[in-house]
Amino acid sequence: MQKNVLITGGAGFIGSNLAEALLADDRVDTVRVLDNLSNGHLKNITPFLERADFEFVEGDIRDMDTCLKACAGMDLVSHQAALGSVPRSIKDPHTSNAVNIGGTLNIFKAAEESSINKVVFAASSSTYGDSLALPKREGVIGKPISPYAVTKLVCELYADVFSNLYDFNYIGLRYFNVFGPKQDPNGPYAAVIPLFVKAIMDNKPPLIHGDGLQSRDFTFVGNAVEANIKSLFATREDAWNEVYNVAVGERTTILELFEMLKEVSGSELEPTFGPTRQGDVKHSLADISKAKNYLGYDPQFTIKEGLKIAFEWYKDQYMAKTS
Repeated sequence: MQKNVLITGGAGFIGSNLAEALLADDRVDTVRVLDNLSNGHLKNITPFLERADFEFVEGDIRDMDTCLKACAGMDLVSHQAALGSVPRSIKDPHTSNAVNIGGTLNIFKAAEESSINKVVFAASSSTYGDSLALPKREGVIGKPISPYAVTKLVCELYADVFSNLYDFNYIGLRYFNVFGPKQDPNGPYAAVIPLFVKAIMDNKPPLIHGDGLQSRDFTFVGNAVEANIKSLFATREDAWNEVYNVAVGERTTILELFEMLKEVSGSELEPTFGPTRQGDVKHSLADISKAKNYLGYDPQFTIKEGLKIAFEWYKDQYMAKTS
């Protein structure tokens, strides 16, 4: 039986890539996107708007009535809507709290009231906080070191409580530095890879915060989409009501990342260096064995393959703007 799937934040980076994949999935009847377009862009879902199996609801997850309307008639929820960025949360913790915690609580409750008992939601590797253990394993976390990390941890706690109190099942996906097509390079809180690509396109030296030796488990968006789909249609009962790392299981320093992008683009630029950012962890590396064992997650894209695809997408976008 085909399923109707709600994607919150579906006009955003990960959400719109997920929407595209679900629209091509035979197990899906209808994809409905809820987005207030504060971080997402209508252009990300424009190709789907005329399709009979796609619906767009413009609205804010901070409004409970909107969440209830969005959940009506749905079978599954993929909750991607959030206000990302550690620096933004430090500058404005109130809004990050209202969107990430208040909005997630609304979606969880709206799903429960709408008899939707399976919700997959975007968690975050920031939950590991000040833990120095590498690789990061789901059962071992430290203290959050940013307001953003606090909000994502609280979402996990709410999910667990809901699973104990209601007919509610969840899967939380702790994303590790997801990148790829449709990730916005503009704005003060853009992620490092689109910022590097934009600098290369503009032939301007990119800024690296700190010494560049901090490392991350960079994860192509195609892998994150796979994890979401595997989660939404997970059939193992013991796979539910758990959190999983979504990554590749490889560590890359920021300097190594930039060298890869130089190789992909043919650029000879050299970076400039600035102060370390508040709230940033020094190193991050995921153990993805739990997701492999319970969800059948098997990341198909290496960081180098993902960078090639992402760079070509940004290049096409840049050429379209300048032509």
